[in-house]
Amino acid sequence: MSLLSNLPNASISLRVLARLLSYPDTALRGHLPDMRDALRSDRTVPMDRLAELDALIATLENGDALENEAAYVQMFDRGRATSLHLFEHVHGDSRDRGPAMIDLTQTYEKAGLFLAPGEMPDYLPVVLEFVSTQPPKEARAFLGEMAHIFNAIFNALQQRESAYASVLGALLELSGEKAHAVKVVPDEPIDAAWEEPVVFDGCSSKGQAKPGQAQPIHFVKNDAVHSSTKAAGHQGVSL
Repeated sequence: MSLLSNLPNASISLRVLARLLSYPDTALRGHLPDMRDALRSDRTVPMDRLAELDALIATLENGDALENEAAYVQMFDRGRATSLHLFEHVHGDSRDRGPAMIDLTQTYEKAGLFLAPGEMPDYLPVVLEFVSTQPPKEARAFLGEMAHIFNAIFNALQQRESAYASVLGALLELSGEKAHAVKVVPDEPIDAAWEEPVVFDGCSSKGQAKPGQAQPIHFVKNDAVHSSTKAAGHQGVSL
């Protein structure tokens, strides 16, 4: 799914937000000036949030490219709380995730959109590309169904003082919702999650027994819906 232009209502902004959540490679950096102009001309993102997005774009445009790329990987690829794969927040590792992926892919295909090789249907930039092709009423309703997930990611990004929180804040506002504070469950340290097992003493480092003993299977299901405690304001922070 490629970035399109000349789309009505919030479609352009949705495409730009999708790109801002993508890996900040050379191609994305080359489009940043046009993306800034598109957000300003579309006039669907509130001005205070637009100022935060301008700051994020400036960091991606003028900051050290390698540092920005490393920060992106560290933020989005090293834990569940900030994962951009939406079903990670809904289904976790449960067996429900596979059928949900199939259903979402079929939704895209019925609309005439087909994923490129390697694209996952629940990846937020891909979801936003799809939503941007829908009529305004349907697009807003689709975003509204995902608002609780946006809010969970928004809170996790704010807790980490990431400028990417502004993108999720903008998505919440486009869906007609307001950001609110939720409890963010700390991610398991990446070193512990990928720790190597003791040689000849079992088949993994966690959740497994020694040879000859029963091997338990654990399914983890995350609950992305939390009760609100207080309104969260806009926050301009560093990447």
